[in-house]
Amino acid sequence: MSHARFPQPSRRGILAAGGALGLTALLAACGDEKKSGSGKADAGDSGPWSFKDDRGTTAKRDATPKNIVAFTGVAAALFDYGVEVKGVFGPTKTKDGKPDVQAGDMDVSKLTILGNEWGKFNIEKYAGLAPDLLVSTMFDTAGTLWSVPEESKDKILKLAPSVGISVYDRQMTQPLQRLLALAESLGADVKADKVVKAKKRFEAAAERLRKVAKANKDIKVLVGSASQDIFYVSGTNLSADLEYFKSLGVNFVEPSEAAKKASGGWFENLSWENVNKHAADVIMMDNRTATIQPADIEKPTWAKLPAVKAGQVIPRVTEPIYSYDKCAPILEDLADAIEKAKKVS
Repeated sequence: MSHARFPQPSRRGILAAGGALGLTALLAACGDEKKSGSGKADAGDSGPWSFKDDRGTTAKRDATPKNIVAFTGVAAALFDYGVEVKGVFGPTKTKDGKPDVQAGDMDVSKLTILGNEWGKFNIEKYAGLAPDLLVSTMFDTAGTLWSVPEESKDKILKLAPSVGISVYDRQMTQPLQRLLALAESLGADVKADKVVKAKKRFEAAAERLRKVAKANKDIKVLVGSASQDIFYVSGTNLSADLEYFKSLGVNFVEPSEAAKKASGGWFENLSWENVNKHAADVIMMDNRTATIQPADIEKPTWAKLPAVKAGQVIPRVTEPIYSYDKCAPILEDLADAIEKAKKVS
């Protein structure tokens, strides 16, 4: 699907990349190496490492993992805490070679990219990194690691322990806390001045958004995503960012449950002819590179929307980088948009 908007089972089935074939010997050899404890990442470390993830699974190593591979957005969050990864999978570079929005502050030129779009994963490159930990987010209750291809996951997951951080049906403060805990287990100084200041900034931003939302209860916010043929309107349930914003009092447009049923509860599909179905004063649009951005939407019905005509369209960071440093500005920008918005619906 071109919209790449929301996680859903059908999307995994369509986009998940096929695993490399003919790697049995290579994977077996790599597995033997890891069992022998001869991996380079273990050199100079002492003491066992373990972390219980959101699947209830405990990842274990004889020493703190060093050769870490992670979904791009997760890697960016770990980077903010001083933990660097060897490889990434997921949107990392744009077509012109610049960092994708999900890459955060990482120097993408120094990363081994195993796949530059959702569901792409080069197993040979992964094995070559001698990984001792794989980390990704999860968007369901089944423990599916985001962007790890279903058809090759068994080959991938046999190479190293894995950690899944859930961002499904909970508020964003939970994955923030979990990634901070993971970073600490991997050696991050969570009491560093930078980390403490970022957390305080996030807390202040949350309180400000709460006050702004209360003072502007009549401002309706619609969350959308654009593809060539369909406009997607998100509901606030299931998404960690929207659930949190709603808890702070933001007045969101909510598609009916019946309308969301076809997408597993995530969003409502609208044709561009019916894009004006929901009245809104502010529109938050999916900022991921796989979606059409507002400046590139040429549909006449879009241009006629009151919020669009009023210039009250802002990005939605659909897959947040779950560090306090990256999430604080998201809250600040939403508070600014609501506070400045004119009632146009």
